[in-house]
Order: sequence, then C-alpha cells, then structure tokens
Amino acid sequence: MSCCSRLGFINALAVSAYGVASAAPAATQAASPAPAGRTRVVLLGTAGGPALRAGRSSPAAAVVVDGVPYVVDCGYGVGRQLVDAKIPPATIRALFVTHHHSDHNADLGNLLVLEWATGGKTPVDAYGPASMSKLVDLALQYHAYDIGIRIPDEGRVDLRPLFRPHDIPGPGEIYRDERVSVEAALVHHPPVVPAYAFKFRTPDRVVVFSGDTTYSENLIAFAKGADLLVHEVLLTSALDRLLKLVPNASRLREHIIAAHTDAADVGRVAAAAGVKRLALTHFVPSYDPTLTDEDWARPVRQHYAGELVVGHDLLDV
Repeated sequence: MSCCSRLGFINALAVSAYGVASAAPAATQAASPAPAGRTRVVLLGTAGGPALRAGRSSPAAAVVVDGVPYVVDCGYGVGRQLVDAKIPPATIRALFVTHHHSDHNADLGNLLVLEWATGGKTPVDAYGPASMSKLVDLALQYHAYDIGIRIPDEGRVDLRPLFRPHDIPGPGEIYRDERVSVEAALVHHPPVVPAYAFKFRTPDRVVVFSGDTTYSENLIAFAKGADLLVHEVLLTSALDRLLKLVPNASRLREHIIAAHTDAADVGRVAAAAGVKRLALTHFVPSYDPTLTDEDWARPVRQHYAGELVVGHDLLDV
C-alpha cells in the first residue's frame, strides 16, 4: 500500500470510529436547568476524538465563577465556542489540560494568543501534564512574528510574560485563588501517561471533570459526593456498528475500548461516587446520526438514579 493510500485508510478509520461529519443530532430529552448560583459550568465542545465534524466541537469546557472563566481542555475551536457561550476570552484566569491528545490541546497556543488579541492584559496560568511548558513556549514561537508586529503597531502589552505554564507534578492541589481551588487525580487512558481528572471547588459547587479514562476506582474516590461530574462516554454498541463498515478495524476498536468508559460503566462510576448530577460529554462515536439522547442515557440510567444530562455544545450544566 502506498503512503498516500495508508494515510487515507488511517483517516477513514479515525472518521468512522470517532465521528462522521453530518448535521447536529436531534435531542430527545430536555436537559434540566443548570443550578443558579455563583458558578456556571459550560460544555464548550462535546465530541470525542481528533476528527472534525458538524454538530459537536472538540473537547473543552468552562467553569465560570463570579464571572471569571477557567477553561478545561483546549480542543479545536475553543476560542469561538467561548465567544458563542458569551464568555469573553480576555477574561480567562487559568486553563487546565487533562492530557496531551490533540483533541484536548490542539488550540492551546491559539487560545492564549486570541485571549491577548481580544484585550487580555492580565496573567493566565496554564496547567497540564509534563511538556505543558514546552507546548506554550513553542506556541509563542509559532506566533512570534505576529506578536512582534502587533506590540508596536497596535500598542499592545507584551503577552509573553503573561502566559505562565505549569507542568502538573502529580496528584493533589495544583491551583488556588480567591474564587476556586483545583485538584488533579490520575486516571487510566492508555497509552497516554499521565492523564488527569480535575476537581474544582468553588463557593457553591464541587465540579469534577473525568478527562479521558476507562472505568476508574481512583476517579470514584476523587469524585465522591461532587455536585457535578462531567464524564466522557463510549457507546460500544454504536461503535461496533460503525466499525463494521471499516475493514481491518480491530486495532482501532481495541484502542477505543481500552481507553474510554462505556456508558453503563459511567453510570456505575457516578452511582458509586454518589454524585448529585452527571453530565455526559466527549461522545465516542462522537456523532452517529441514528443516535438520540435517550440512546446515550439508557445504559447510564440502568446504574445511576441521579440527575442526568446528555451534553451538547454550549449547554450550561
């Protein structure tokens, strides 16, 4: 097989397994209103996997406390999603990357530069697994020409001292300010090591993001009693239907099953953790036009009796 043929075949596998470009899915259930209070949680992008598709943007979320946003993951298009959610990028205080897959960090550098370009003048801390510092440095190098022109031409402050990257050293508290504290816990997302879940403690809510993970006892302990758990989800039956259309897809299936949490197990995790509210995100397959919200919810509800939200882009949870 030629190089181009192999690349085409690999792309076909990725699109088939992680998402097919199509119209947005029709919802079959109305999400309950998000709790009112000082803390707003917005699902900016809910697709799983690196392929671009219509209907769902790449993984990202925002925790907004007293009007100040903190971003979790920076999938492609996160800047536009923030604007559409009426969250000014220039007000971002900190961002957190769960792991270094491209669907979670592709727009890290772009978001930082766009934050500055839309008027950001205050420091932004960026946290992620080892090599986070390198990624930020390389992103600023990539944009160096544009930065160098805009500072004198438009009278902007120099953004480079404003972006402060931090490599997460391991589990535990990684960030604290007057509004929020953030803790990290290890989850299992082979072959990516380390991969983290994050817990936000705000004045009125405890919010946990699973990141990408298989069923995790560590996550259950970490999320114990949380007001909201935002958890990735895999619908294995739908994955199998799609993979039947792709020849020799067993390796891809093996990876997806080994690295993500089946919907029934998401319910088990939420029930064991005793979380008050569960929001599904990072859908794998990210879009199958035959699936409804109820298809995603049904296996979760078999094990979790609490409040369940099937996530969509720009939904407040």
